[in-house]
Amino acid sequence: MKYKEINIKIAENESLREKLMAVLLGIGYDSFMETEQSIAAYIETKLFDKKQLQTVIKDFDGSASIESIRDLADQNWNAIWESNYEPVIIEGKCIVRAPFHEKPAGIEYDVVIQPKMSFGTAHHGTTYLMIQLILENDFTGKQVLDMGSGTAVLAIMAAMKGAERTTAIDNDEWAYNNARENRERNSIKNIDVIFGDASSIPGGGYDVVLANINRNILLDDIQHYNKHLNDDASVFLSGFYESDLAAIVEEAQKFGWTFVEHRTRNEWVAAVFRTASAKPESD
Repeated sequence: MKYKEINIKIAENESLREKLMAVLLGIGYDSFMETEQSIAAYIETKLFDKKQLQTVIKDFDGSASIESIRDLADQNWNAIWESNYEPVIIEGKCIVRAPFHEKPAGIEYDVVIQPKMSFGTAHHGTTYLMIQLILENDFTGKQVLDMGSGTAVLAIMAAMKGAERTTAIDNDEWAYNNARENRERNSIKNIDVIFGDASSIPGGGYDVVLANINRNILLDDIQHYNKHLNDDASVFLSGFYESDLAAIVEEAQKFGWTFVEHRTRNEWVAAVFRTASAKPESD
C-alpha cells in the first residue's frame, strides 16, 4: 500500500490545527505529524486528490499552505514515528506510548501502541477525552463495543479497566491489522477485532459503547448502536466540535437516551449518554 506525505505550513495555533486535521480526516487522510511550523498529513496514494486538498487549504484563508507533496514507501513508516512520536500521559494514571519509550514510575495503566497508519494515539483531543472518561468509569464485567477503533487504544483501556469482552470495529484495513497487533502487544485476550462498520456489529447485549469517529457518522450510526445496547447502558461519543453537540444530543434523544455530561479539549467534545431502562423500538 502506497502513501503520500503532504507537508502543510500552518500557524502554531492548536485550535486551527485541530480543525485542519478534522477536515483532512473527513476526506481520507488517516495520520498526522506535527512540528512547530507545519503538519505532515498522510493519505493512501489512490485516495489523494490534489484539487480537493487545494480547496481545503484555500478555506483556511491564508493560514495554511502546501509546502511539499512526496511519495512515502510504507516500510518507512516506523522510522518516521520513532523520530517524531511522543508518549501521552492522561491524568497521571495512564500512558499511551510506543514500544521504544520507557514506562515511567507510578503509572497504573501502561498502553503500548505501534501506531503505523492508524488513528488513535491519545495526541488528539478526542482520544484523550475518551481515555479520561474510561479512567473515571467502572468497566468491571462489562460488554463493550468500540466503534471506529483505530489503534484499539480505547478497547485496550476498557480491557485493562476490567471489561469482560470488547468488540473493536474499524472499516480501515490498516486500523484493523494494527488493532490486532496492539491487542497482542499488550497481552490482551478478550478483544475481538472486526473489519467493518456499523452493519458489522455482532449480536447485542453491550453495556458500553465507545465511538470516537466524526459528527456525520455518529448521526447516521446512533440508530444502529441502539439496536445492540442493553437497557441502562453507557454511551461515550467523541470526534465532533462543541457546535455539533446539540445535533448529537437531539439524535440520541430520539432513542430515549439521556444526555449526562460533556467535556471539551481544544474545542473537541466527548459526550456521555445513558440508554433508557426500557428502550423504545427503533425504526
